[in-house]
This record gives sequence, structure tokens and C-alpha cells, in this order.
Amino acid sequence: MESLPEAVLIRILASIPAVELVLVCRLVCCQWKNLVDGAALWILKCQQEGLTRAESDAENWQNFYFLSKKRKNLIKNPCGEEDLEHWGEVENGGDGWKIEELPGDFGKEFPSEEVHKYFVTSYEWCRKAQVIDLRAEGYWEELMDTTQPKIMVRDWYAGRSDAGCLYELCVRLLSENEDVLAEYKSETVTIPQDNDASWTEISHTFSSYGPGVRFVRFEHGGQDTLFWKGWYGVRVTNSSVTGPHQIQGTQQWQMHHHLPKATLAGKQAPPWAQHHETEH
Repeated sequence: MESLPEAVLIRILASIPAVELVLVCRLVCCQWKNLVDGAALWILKCQQEGLTRAESDAENWQNFYFLSKKRKNLIKNPCGEEDLEHWGEVENGGDGWKIEELPGDFGKEFPSEEVHKYFVTSYEWCRKAQVIDLRAEGYWEELMDTTQPKIMVRDWYAGRSDAGCLYELCVRLLSENEDVLAEYKSETVTIPQDNDASWTEISHTFSSYGPGVRFVRFEHGGQDTLFWKGWYGVRVTNSSVTGPHQIQGTQQWQMHHHLPKATLAGKQAPPWAQHHETEH
């Protein structure tokens, strides 16, 4: 296949699973190694899989590809498409939680066209939570204990323009025994009556939180301030916990994927497989 034009060979290689590209194909010959370590192949794979890049430069595309595969939203059913499925510890104050279609009465459209529904609270406190098992999502102990990658949390809330409401967010990083190792708790946000009903994003990034994190507990909720029967409280949607996305060492990565340690023996590890120190 060395006689094939490089552009054709890149298209053929792009059809091969990424793990095999790095741990098998790049060992075939110098030409394949250069293509696998180059940007063009990974730009094509990103395009094929719909992975977009916020940065304008084209540096470290192989790294970007692998990290993007880990950057999924760990919150399940963030917009109410499955009613209250996956949400636990549900507190149904007043008339309880309800799911409505955007924009809703006296509401505004969400900034993203991909979001179609939201959860809405009632005249007494409504809360709901999800506990994310990081190991079940593919983030094993050594990664969490040594690299301590950043964990990014986001939520969106809004009120009705004809009613005031309250909103709170609390996110905790938990140990194996569910001890609290780190916590972010917002202030109680008060949205006045006659507000503009616009959607507001709240976010927090956990970093350098120490070893032992195994779970993320995400809880949010609110109520209206007028105590009107029905659903006049805060609206929430598009909640997200973006999973750990730092780079792990080659040996740990191979062990996690049940690959032989000697696969890269005698070869220079590609950029995404080299060890990076934790950011502080």
C-alpha cells in the first residue's frame, strides 16, 4: 500500500478504529507511522465522527480526538426527554416536578436548538439528583488519584416572566464510602417577578481535589416565590458534568484497555499517550 497516493492511504486508515491505528498500524512501516502521528488523518477522523474543535489552530489533533471521546456528558436525561428517568432523590414539593416544552408560557427559547424541553418546579422546594459512578463511565482509580483531571459542571436555569423564583445547585465529589471530598454550592439565586425569562448558565470546574474521588453527585432545584399552585418555579435544563479529560500514561492506558504492555516497546509514544503533569 506504500505505492498508494498519501491522500488515498489516509482515507483508508481513517476507517480503522483509533486504538488499532495507534497501537498496531503505526508499527507497520515508517510511512504509516508518520501518517498516524500526523494531523491530516486525525482531522479526517474528527470530521467523520462529528467532533468539532473550538480552537482555531490544528495542533495536537490526535490528542484532541482521544480526549473528545471522553468528553461526553455524564448526566443522563439532562433535558427531560425521558421524564424523570435517571434522576433520584426526587423531592416533589408543592405540585412536584413537571416537564414542559420550550419556550413554555411566559418563557424564552433556549440558546441551543438541540434542547427542546425543561424541568419546572412548583410552589414548594423541588430537588432532584444524579450520582455518577466514574469507574462505570471508564475513569479508573489510578487516573482519578494521580492525574486528578478537571471535572466541569454546568447547569442552565430560567424563570417565567410573570413569576419570581429561587434556584440552587450543589455538586459534590464523593469517595468510595460517599464521603464528601470536594463541594461546590451556589448561593440561592433569586429571580424577581417581571424578569426577562432569559436562560442563565452556571458553571464550576473542580481541579486538584485530591485522591479518592469515585462519584460525582449533582443536585439542583428551586421553587417559585409567590406560592402559586401549579408550576411557576424555576426552570432547569441541559445540565452537564463533563468527565475527566486529562491524558494518562501509556502503560495505564494499555492496562485499562487490556492491551499488551509491550505493544509500543522500542517506539516513541504518540503525544496523547505521553504523561502530562496535573495542572494546578
